[in-house]
Amino acid sequence: MNPLELFQLLKTDVLLAYKKQHPYFEGTWKTFSSQDILNLIDLIENKINQRVSEKWVYTHLKPENNPKLPRKDMLDILSQLVGCSSWDEYVFKNKKGVSKEIEPIRKKQKTGIWIISGIVFIGIVAYSFYLFNDTEPKTIIIKDAFTNKKINSDEIKATVIENETETPIKIVDSEIEVSKENTKVVLKSPYYRKKTIVVNKDSQSDIALQPDDYAMMLKAFMKSDIKDWQTRKVQLQKILAEDLEVIVVLRDNLGFEYFNKVEFSEKLIVPSASLKKMRLIDIQHNVKNEINFVRIIQE
Repeated sequence: MNPLELFQLLKTDVLLAYKKQHPYFEGTWKTFSSQDILNLIDLIENKINQRVSEKWVYTHLKPENNPKLPRKDMLDILSQLVGCSSWDEYVFKNKKGVSKEIEPIRKKQKTGIWIISGIVFIGIVAYSFYLFNDTEPKTIIIKDAFTNKKINSDEIKATVIENETETPIKIVDSEIEVSKENTKVVLKSPYYRKKTIVVNKDSQSDIALQPDDYAMMLKAFMKSDIKDWQTRKVQLQKILAEDLEVIVVLRDNLGFEYFNKVEFSEKLIVPSASLKKMRLIDIQHNVKNEINFVRIIQE
């Protein structure tokens, strides 16, 4: 196999690793959604303490064919995700024939794997229902730590972590319900700092999230009618990193737009109707706490 063929094999193995953590996903890289990409980024961060950008995933993993090989440091990250110490080890193992032994049966196993995964998943659900059917659900209210007011449900995401698998749970009227004792719940929001809690019968009935000051400023710029563009320009210079990367998901599946710091700042300086229709769904910071990644949905 040449390097590009090995990379295609690595992409297949990465997808299999993702499906182990998210057995409800039955698609391919072609059908990999924006939420799947966010889940994969979180999986890489939680499992090997490394980070890949959303743009990198769109550029290198979603395409069916890749014209060139990605950087080695990124190949190392993906190789670690599938159980190797580095890209060099992954190449060595596959060139030695490990992949040749697996590849002929991989397609035959795929259907069986999904059947087994489905049976296991149904069994887990049934067991959970049986075990906790008589347990009164614990209701947790999610609030702003400063204002003590409920945080809008559409600004938060909650997942339950069990056996290294994350399962989304519904947030209704800024509240979540958990039935199982000692359930680990992760709360995420583009406007608040990530928080992990363990819910049991003695847990508090409300959880306060700490606001992300820079994210709140960015939200204000997008939603308010502030017309002092000079003040905006100075503040944006402070909170946005020089290597800022912004991805805007367009409506009606029309694709994506990319902006750098200069382009995005120019868009924010002057308020507009289209700007107010944009909603932040992911914000990341560098070591200086500057915003270096923003993901936006156009509503």
